[in-house]
Amino acid sequence: MMMKKILIIVTNVDQYASGNFKTGLWLSELTHIYHAAKEKGWQITIASPKGGNTPIDPESLKPLVLDEISKRHYENPDFINELTRTKSLNEVKNESFDCIYLAGGHGTMYDFPDNTTLQTMLREQYENNKIAAAICHGVGGLLNVKLSNGEYMIKGKNITGFDWFEETLARRKNEVQFNLEAALKERGIHYKKAFIPMTSNVVVDGQLITGQNPFSSKEMAKVVVRELEK
Repeated sequence: MMMKKILIIVTNVDQYASGNFKTGLWLSELTHIYHAAKEKGWQITIASPKGGNTPIDPESLKPLVLDEISKRHYENPDFINELTRTKSLNEVKNESFDCIYLAGGHGTMYDFPDNTTLQTMLREQYENNKIAAAICHGVGGLLNVKLSNGEYMIKGKNITGFDWFEETLARRKNEVQFNLEAALKERGIHYKKAFIPMTSNVVVDGQLITGQNPFSSKEMAKVVVRELEK
C-alpha cells in the first residue's frame, strides 16, 4: 500500500465574536484521524488559515467528551507542540495531498467559510478526484467552494454537519456566526442527519466525506482510511 499524504486543516480562532466564550479546535475531530493515519505510517501535515497556534476548545477537554485517544494525545507534549506551530495554508497550497480533512470546532465558523485559499485548494482537490473530508463545524469550509463551472461544489450532494438542534443542545445557538444546517440547505444539498442527535453519522458521496458532530470522529477516521485504501 502506497504511503498517503493527508492535510488536516484546523482553526486559528480562539473565541466567539461576542467574547463570551472561548472556542477553537474540537480536539477529537483532529486526534482520531491523526491517530488512524499515524498507525498506517502515512504523512500528516497540520495547517491552519494563518499558520501558528491552533487553540483547543476547552469544552472538548471536559471528562465526558475527552475519549482515550484524545486524552493520550493531549498529554503528549510533542503533539501539543505540533498544534502551536501549524503551517499556513499559503505554505501548503501548492502541495498535493490524497486527502484534505477539515477538522471542526466552532472557531472554524469564523476562519473557514470565506477563506479563498482554502476554497481554491478544495476545488482543485475535488476536480482532481481526490478526497475532501470535513467534520462538524469544519463542514462550513465547504459552503462557498465553487467548481470551475461556477457551481457550488456541494450542490446536489449528500452532506451532513452539526445540525441546529445540536447547536441548541450545545447552548451555542445565540453565539454562532450562522446556522450551519440552514446554510448547507441553501446550497441545494441533500442534508443527512442522525436519527438521534449527538450520535455518530458519516456520509460519503463520491470523494466528499462529511461527519455530523464530535461523536462521529472515530467513525470518520475509519471511513476516510477505508476510502483512501480503495
